[in-house]
Amino acid sequence: MKKLLTVTAVLSLSSVFGQQNPQYSQYLRNQYMVNPAAAGVYNFVDVTMSGRWQWTGFDDSPRTAYLGGTVVLGKRNKERYNPAFRTGSGPVQNPEIKTGTLKHAVGGQLIADQYGAFRKMSFNATYAIHLPVSQNFNLSFGAKAGLSNNTFLQDKAVVLNSSDPYAAYAGGDAEYDSYVANGSSKMILDIGAGMYLYSKKMFFGISADNLSRDFVEFGSGTANFNTQMHFNATGGVKLKLNDNLTLMPAVLAKFMLPAPPSIEGSLLVEYKEWLWAGLSYRHTDAIVPMVGLNVNNKFKFGYSYDYSISRFNTVSSGGHEIVLGFMLGRQ
Repeated sequence: MKKLLTVTAVLSLSSVFGQQNPQYSQYLRNQYMVNPAAAGVYNFVDVTMSGRWQWTGFDDSPRTAYLGGTVVLGKRNKERYNPAFRTGSGPVQNPEIKTGTLKHAVGGQLIADQYGAFRKMSFNATYAIHLPVSQNFNLSFGAKAGLSNNTFLQDKAVVLNSSDPYAAYAGGDAEYDSYVANGSSKMILDIGAGMYLYSKKMFFGISADNLSRDFVEFGSGTANFNTQMHFNATGGVKLKLNDNLTLMPAVLAKFMLPAPPSIEGSLLVEYKEWLWAGLSYRHTDAIVPMVGLNVNNKFKFGYSYDYSISRFNTVSSGGHEIVLGFMLGRQ
């Protein structure tokens, strides 16, 4: 009985205070990762793949794989989007952000996230409508809906033997053995929403995830994943320093009760809209240098390294995130 209570308490604490939703360091290069209303800001098919490894050095450290894509409905992008160096013609600028017109966008996200003894597989479909506030500003509203499969990986949960704390549990507690035998794998309805105000020179967005919490779930097992609502707020401004350099200061704030808020400040420098580098500070957690470039007219690449400044920095060698983007559907 004591083992069962201990495991239940650990599961509850991990779900409430731990990492329920994935964390991304390069969100500034793809706002759609954190806000469904950002789908369709650009008038081309935008596909992003990423892999993230946190707290390297720990066994079973958090790992995340992400695949997402968006497309604007009814839009044919006649401009050639080519942010890479063309042979003999130099770098080509990024396409302008189109504002002042009404447009609709759809997208989808597939996310695999594993942290410790938990694994979460999610699929979401998204829709966003972009309303012209003026010729220079658009205000978009987005929503997402899907399912997430939450699984407790019992083979990765370490349970000690109460009679010998130096020995692993080998069975014998009927209640705990029955608890493990039942397994824990549940499908949970995942609903989110967001708002995104943007122009060529600034952006501001707010979003919410897990709005339905675990009110709609089905599956097997007795584990309580205790899904909590998450809220994000982002903002940034683009400052043109000269013909070659652009500076972008930005901030991301994340809220999930009862955990304390997470604040992250970032500063990105872009050279000829082709090569970029940046630095983020995640309060009490990490310092994140990052770099990226547009490889050619179809592909973009980004890398970031999370240097931990928390109490785990003595045993963790930091975290890595790699992002590969595809710009498709041009004429």
